[in-house]
Amino acid sequence: MAPFGPTRRTLLQGALSAAVLGLAGLPARAAPQWRKFAGTTLEANLIKGPRGELLQKYAGEFTALTGIEVGSEVIPEQQQRQKAVIELASGRPSFDVIHLSYHVQKRQFEKAGWLADVSGFMNNPELTAPDLVESDFSAAGLQFAKADHGPMHSLPWSVDYFILYYNKELFEKKGIAVPTTFDQMVTAAEALNDPKRGIYGFVGRGLRNANMALWTNFFLNYGGEFLDAKGQLLTDGPEAIEATQLYQRLLTGLAPPGVAGFNWMESMAAFTQGRAAMWIDADGWAPPLEDPNASRIVGKVGYTVVPAGPKGQFSSTYGDGIGIAQASPNKEAAWLYCQWAVSKLMGARLLQIGGGVPFRHSVLDDAEVRQGIKMPPAWLDSVIASAKISKLGLPVVIPVAEFRDIFGAALTATLSGADPAAELKKASDQYRPILERSEKA
Repeated sequence: MAPFGPTRRTLLQGALSAAVLGLAGLPARAAPQWRKFAGTTLEANLIKGPRGELLQKYAGEFTALTGIEVGSEVIPEQQQRQKAVIELASGRPSFDVIHLSYHVQKRQFEKAGWLADVSGFMNNPELTAPDLVESDFSAAGLQFAKADHGPMHSLPWSVDYFILYYNKELFEKKGIAVPTTFDQMVTAAEALNDPKRGIYGFVGRGLRNANMALWTNFFLNYGGEFLDAKGQLLTDGPEAIEATQLYQRLLTGLAPPGVAGFNWMESMAAFTQGRAAMWIDADGWAPPLEDPNASRIVGKVGYTVVPAGPKGQFSSTYGDGIGIAQASPNKEAAWLYCQWAVSKLMGARLLQIGGGVPFRHSVLDDAEVRQGIKMPPAWLDSVIASAKISKLGLPVVIPVAEFRDIFGAALTATLSGADPAAELKKASDQYRPILERSEKA
């Protein structure tokens, strides 16, 4: 694949403007009017990290294509979220474009009406590239970006699917097949668990709050739903109890000592040291696992989808998007920037540097893009397969932080022997009034 990064001069050539968004071969009239808003200046509020920094790095290409200048502020995640809320609530934000964390901000932003409805832009050929269609985004991406009643308020940008990492060497030595169901996963973990040698069958997040990201994979695959059609909490029923019993069984009997204090960092450390046979976590941890300076198991890591539960097979999914402030006076120009941000070119760059996984099927399925990825092919295969079974990993509510704290504490308590059913009931009773107040506010 030819290297990315066309020069400013070539980008100014009209014939290439369509190719910038993966439209090579389409007639020129099919491309949107990229220079319609030349001379406009936009401000973007971005989260510090590979995604925001990628947009900053290539902003000159967008300006060369459109004539639109972009000023961007890249801020650490927690501070960026605080700034976004304060400014959007004021009705006079300093930015036109906002980078949002769906799993934290979706419901809050929708309820407050802070983002512009971009549904009309999606269907406007003067503003939108013909390859930018809803069907190119994964189901979870569309669920994140759309309100319950249909309007789209942002474009899905980058996603974290949870996958199963496994130590191929440990599996092969004992002739154990890669698990495809929870029952098989438990059986494999028990067979590979060897505490005397410092090897454990499973590792995962046990730390309060962080542990919810692991638990929801079990909950969803036992048939769990966070809320019913009326918004009532469903977190102390049989599905939640069975999921918690599985969580408790794996982390108390088959995981390293101290796992109740493990976040992803400690879990990764155990796995990269060859001390754990399996680990379920976000797909973005492949680069350090394959880095000889950080991992003892380079070339020994297997990648596959989260095993199926008794009532389904889903990958707990988290993600972020990019939207337009409702108060922005430059919505059309901002729309051009947003679709450039999620374009095939930028998505390929993001994927190839390991900075994130695009929500778009066309990026993940592109053979040339795949050739530029340094991770093992099985990693990308697991990502593509997870996109097809993706499901939101947290309820779409405003007090999501409180949800993670309260139920995360309940999960951690089970690692000390507490009864799952009792802990879930206590957590649900504690959380229900918090949820009700947030919806009435």
